[in-house]
Amino acid sequence: MDASAINALAADLAEADHAVVFTGAGVSTASGIPDFRSEGGIWERFDQRDFHYRRFQAEPADFWADRLDLQEELYGNDEIAPNAAHEAIADLESTGHVDAVITQNVDGLHDEAGSERVIRLHGTASRASCQDCGERFAAEPVTARAADGELPPRCPACDGVLKPDTVLFGEPLPTGALQRARQHANDADVFLAIGSSLTVEPAASLPDVAQRGGATLAVVNLESTGASGRADYDVRADVTEALPALREALS
Repeated sequence: MDASAINALAADLAEADHAVVFTGAGVSTASGIPDFRSEGGIWERFDQRDFHYRRFQAEPADFWADRLDLQEELYGNDEIAPNAAHEAIADLESTGHVDAVITQNVDGLHDEAGSERVIRLHGTASRASCQDCGERFAAEPVTARAADGELPPRCPACDGVLKPDTVLFGEPLPTGALQRARQHANDADVFLAIGSSLTVEPAASLPDVAQRGGATLAVVNLESTGASGRADYDVRADVTEALPALREALS
């Protein structure tokens, strides 16, 4: 890890009026949640087409059966908890150095770590929603009902089919969340892209929005990303080491 880059980035953060953190799957892999797109990731073991919105609409029972398998693969580890990167980001927010946390992750670990200004671009795995009346429910009991054979699980209010409150393939991102994310990116003095390959649109364009608005762009990731070549800081490091180091440099 480049300590001089961390110190310089800390100095920029200290002077920023508006700083934004954007996170991807690489922030959660250290918590035991598998990555999706890297070699050996989830999409090498599961067929993405099984989790397309059209499939949910056409075959909700089969979709939910496959969803249960995916859920076990992702969250079956009882030891999943926020890691040092989540905690450092929450600390940077609580001390006023970070104004918003935009995430592609649906696992809720930023919230568990204490972040309060989280924009969830891909929804949340903690809820399910009715496709007919729009009522939302905690995901855990809905998933339990599906595991007990209720396929698909249905809304107790109107009997509509329930859907995980995560964005499926073929679904647009939540309009409000994407608008808020773009506004924060445009307003940013410093934009930190952490643990994301920056390949999935439209989220991958947020660093461009930030740079067009005049922001300093920092990329923190183990491997090169789509924005590494134009970043002001390209820190190739474990996020669980780089983010605590950044927090310490600001303390």
